[in-house]
Amino acid sequence: MAALLEVKDLHVFYGAIHALQGISFHIEEGEIVTLIGANGAGKSTTLKTISGLLRPRQGSILFKGIDLTKVSAPKIVSLGISQVPEGRKIFAPLTVRENLEMGAYTRNDPKGIQESMERVFASFPRLKERINQPGGTLSGGEQQMLAMGRGLMSNPKLLLLDEPSMGLSPLLVEEIFRIIQEINARGTSILLVEQNAAMALSIAHRAYVLETGNIVLEGPAAELLENPLVKAAYLGR
Repeated sequence: MAALLEVKDLHVFYGAIHALQGISFHIEEGEIVTLIGANGAGKSTTLKTISGLLRPRQGSILFKGIDLTKVSAPKIVSLGISQVPEGRKIFAPLTVRENLEMGAYTRNDPKGIQESMERVFASFPRLKERINQPGGTLSGGEQQMLAMGRGLMSNPKLLLLDEPSMGLSPLLVEEIFRIIQEINARGTSILLVEQNAAMALSIAHRAYVLETGNIVLEGPAAELLENPLVKAAYLGR
């Protein structure tokens, strides 16, 4: 059976900088896969290329058998991939409800959209309490929940999460990661990019380690958590 997402020999450039140097990886249906690596390793570049915000110079990205490299970003969302960007990037003047509705912009099934919103509120009860508040008045943790909720409103098969724990307190980080596991348990596959390698590896099924645009290690997340090289480089132990 083909993988849900298959990235093959992906080369991406920023001008003269060779940001991704022929990486290949896959995600099976129902998996949480994490990409770990230092700043500048190419993790966010990978997500942006999958979601159509960057174009590769070489390689293919197959999602359910469709090559995404020539597909527009809005069409990629409608095919079933949604990205929650680094730094949240919510619409500060819009209310929580309006932010969530923006996440469903590719859909035209009002009943289904309402059901998706109810599922978001089941995962993030605090958003329901603040449904009419402007997004900009929420705390950092609530804004992260709103960004994730907005990402879920397109009803994705694959959710791309870019640094969901950035700037959050340890307690909130635990809550966000618990919710990521819940979302996955409901059937959404997840590609997680995260500086907090220990947390990412503790919830992922498999992991890839990126260094300067190359995948240097891969395997079951539990094994990489115990790998001496990973411990030394990313886990501070």
